[in-house]
Amino acid sequence: MESTMLKRSQILIMAVTCGICIANVYYSQPLLPDIAKDIGSSNQEAGLISVFSQVGYGLGLFFITPLGDKMDRKKLILALQGLLFVSLIGMAASHTLAQLYLYSFTIGLFAIVAQVILPMAASMVSENRGKVVGQIFTGLLIGVLSARVFSGFIGEWFKWRCVYVISSGMVLISALGIQFNFISLQGSYKKNYFNLLKSTMYQLKRFSMLRRTALTGALIFGTLSSFWTVFTFHLSESPMNLSSDKIGLFGLLAVAGALMAPIFGKNSDKNNRIVISLVFAVLLILISEFLFIIFPFSIWFLAIGVLLLDLGVQAAQVTNISLIYTFDDKAGSRINTVYMTAYFLGGSLGGYCALLSYQYGGWTAVIVQMLFLSMLALLTILYKRERV
Repeated sequence: MESTMLKRSQILIMAVTCGICIANVYYSQPLLPDIAKDIGSSNQEAGLISVFSQVGYGLGLFFITPLGDKMDRKKLILALQGLLFVSLIGMAASHTLAQLYLYSFTIGLFAIVAQVILPMAASMVSENRGKVVGQIFTGLLIGVLSARVFSGFIGEWFKWRCVYVISSGMVLISALGIQFNFISLQGSYKKNYFNLLKSTMYQLKRFSMLRRTALTGALIFGTLSSFWTVFTFHLSESPMNLSSDKIGLFGLLAVAGALMAPIFGKNSDKNNRIVISLVFAVLLILISEFLFIIFPFSIWFLAIGVLLLDLGVQAAQVTNISLIYTFDDKAGSRINTVYMTAYFLGGSLGGYCALLSYQYGGWTAVIVQMLFLSMLALLTILYKRERV
């Protein structure tokens, strides 16, 4: 690995930790019908569990992630993992909607470990930064996408609560990996917390390319979140009537897209290929959406669509995430905060709008919403571009 301070084993630990922590935000999606049945709520009420996780993640990104530029990143990561462990246990023990909403929110809030690890890794490599960050980001993506497979299988054969108990154990194991394989790495920002947040917002004003990238990321992830928020209901209801373990298997197709992430990260080290990579990614997303609307009940075409959708989304996001770390090494956590806050708030808004669309217009209305977001993303990418 072409890096100056990261060994292969350290990159692997970072990637696995990112995947384990971020997966917790998405475990609920295949489980929503089971959770609704268990606590006696409607599917729409249970659907908000997923939205609360996204909102918590977005707020954690803005209010917690910038601390990576100010305090010891290793201690920050371990503290977040400890709080995530407590939240997972609370989720497993919940029996009311209010409790589920609360712990779903705190799981999202403390699952931002990956957003401290990514800028830390970027600051620890000197050459081929996009390639290394792309490899670690692959761990995050695999965590996001395989979460549905894991939780769907466990939920079907055991109980949905077991998903969160098992995950709490994985979080502890990953914390040990961080504890024994990394040294302390103190941030360079010396001013107080409020100035840190102010400086975070300044990065948005400072880099025009960051504004464009953040908007593109929000629109693209909003598209993906729209799909996965209601896809479980689409598959579990008539005429398809699939069980949660079979629904979770669709996540395996999505993992295939994540495995290509390092290729796009490598391309982001070549500035002339960035626009081409992003346009190609959005075209894949658009093709998948047409498959969803033309063949809404075909397992095979839905499977192809899932593969293309996730490949397109991950290609775009890896390109974006690798690009933003070229702006300023000393402000890596703050720049990451701006991008990823927009990214996950876009996901939260997309998921919420999808629930409304599905309630009032069904599957077709959700896909039309996705098409609208995708076209906005494409226009943003093609609009007159500046370097930074």
